[in-house]
Amino acid sequence: MKRLTVIFIVLALSFSLVSCGGNETAGGSDPETTLRSSQTTEMETSASAADMSGQSEEAVEEDGTNLLVAYFSYAENADLPDDVDASSSASIQIWNGETTGNTGVVAAMIAQTTGADLFSIQTVEKYPDTYDATIDKGQEEQSADARPELANQIENLDNYDVIFLGYPNWWGDMPMAVYSFLDEVDLSGKTIVPFVTSGGSGFSNTLSVIENMESGATVQEGLSIGGSSATDAQDRVNEWLSSLGYAG
Repeated sequence: MKRLTVIFIVLALSFSLVSCGGNETAGGSDPETTLRSSQTTEMETSASAADMSGQSEEAVEEDGTNLLVAYFSYAENADLPDDVDASSSASIQIWNGETTGNTGVVAAMIAQTTGADLFSIQTVEKYPDTYDATIDKGQEEQSADARPELANQIENLDNYDVIFLGYPNWWGDMPMAVYSFLDEVDLSGKTIVPFVTSGGSGFSNTLSVIENMESGATVQEGLSIGGSSATDAQDRVNEWLSSLGYAG
């Protein structure tokens, strides 16, 4: 009888242990397994956040532009009256509601087609309010190899890879303010795309001057526009930009 009792107790204990083990496997939690699961989840979440952050930075870069149109225009550097009559001078134009010159018009066309940012090269000392007096002043500056002081600078030049550089032809050369600009900036590693407006002289020798002053940059094929045809030059501008791969 005692032997049967002992056997019964042993069987009861065994059944109880098996039952507890099954419950732990089915409904309990292993601390080590839980820790590993939590760490895996955190790693996946961090990786996902990093991917989203990277995508966000790429989106910002794609939304911006790496193209800049830097240009010098007489009408934006002269003491012109607020009610200036654009018809009084072939070099003054009203474009998009703003007073500018022939070079400024072409600059606006380039920006419109490419989405480039615009930067107007401005001097501290303004030029006379008539074109004839201004080009005379330009000739004086050229003879003195002057460097007119500039009133503004490009603060975020590193953001741009391509610089469209525009200017009028004054006495077979760039206005000396453009020399000041090229002295102040370092365009090494960038691409310079020149354009000029003139009465018929085109670039003259200015392309080689730009290449010498910015020897670390690549100078691409430029565009020469006759001053009298600047306001009708959009098709020529678009054709030129397309040939260089800057227009869709």
